Amino acid sequence: MAEPMAKLGDREPRVAVALGGGGARGLAHIAALEALDELGVRPVAIAGTSMGAIVGAAYAAGASGKELRAYALSRLRDRAQVMARVLQARVGRIADLFSRGVGNPVLIDGEKLLDLFWPEIVPDDIEDLPIPFQAVATDYFARCEHRFDAGPLVTAVAASMAIPGLVRPVLAGGRVYVDGGAVNPLPFERLGDDGAIVVAVDVTGGPTTAVRVAPEPFEAMLGASQIMQGAIVAEKLKARAPDVLVRPAVDAFRGLDFFKTKAILLAAEPAKEQLKRDLAARLERPAPAAVSGARRRSS
Repeated sequence: MAEPMAKLGDREPRVAVALGGGGARGLAHIAALEALDELGVRPVAIAGTSMGAIVGAAYAAGASGKELRAYALSRLRDRAQVMARVLQARVGRIADLFSRGVGNPVLIDGEKLLDLFWPEIVPDDIEDLPIPFQAVATDYFARCEHRFDAGPLVTAVAASMAIPGLVRPVLAGGRVYVDGGAVNPLPFERLGDDGAIVVAVDVTGGPTTAVRVAPEPFEAMLGASQIMQGAIVAEKLKARAPDVLVRPAVDAFRGLDFFKTKAILLAAEPAKEQLKRDLAARLERPAPAAVSGARRRSS
């Protein structure tokens, strides 16, 4: 039997969450989800783009923020094991570079990668998620946003994270989809239509004064994409802002810094505490000073 949620007066607070794209920076979403748990808030809807879709789907499946933290730290701790899984998810072989093979040894099959890394709690279909969920992708030929809210979950999230040149485009329903960050890196717009408080977590990152060596090709590709996404988010916010906007201090991390999970989560702690204060003010309740335990789950 599920435990009762904390209530605002005689009604449950309605909170919807948008989790943006940002590569490894998106691991900071976990800290934001922990903030919801510590407030006793169960979202009524989650929308995610790219890394936000990966984390958001696992949370929508019933994993608490605390469980996601432990899972990420465990799964991304062993570099050799992680790289072995990534190699398993390759579309082709190195030999394809020197032949007429149809595979591409550089590209990753997003669906295979998710199957290798996702927690077992994640169901096959979006409809089976306890929390309504949307994965945002880009319809490549229509050049527009597409929101997956039904059907195979792994296909939807693989489409949302299909970064050109790194993850293979996804064919679904006769359409071709690529990374949702190309059109909507922070998909908060449609979440407040039912009166819910909208929380958006932006991990695209901002400028940094640190000057480093020139980035590697993949990092440059991801970095350029994140610069574009940051510009899109800035324009979106001019037109409309979410009720609560969270921006973890992840600017110093690169898009492929998945082996810096602990440092990324640590850097996100101040934003987590700010989120608790800001959302608690919206809900007109005191913000908790310490972790109160795992998220309430439905029976």
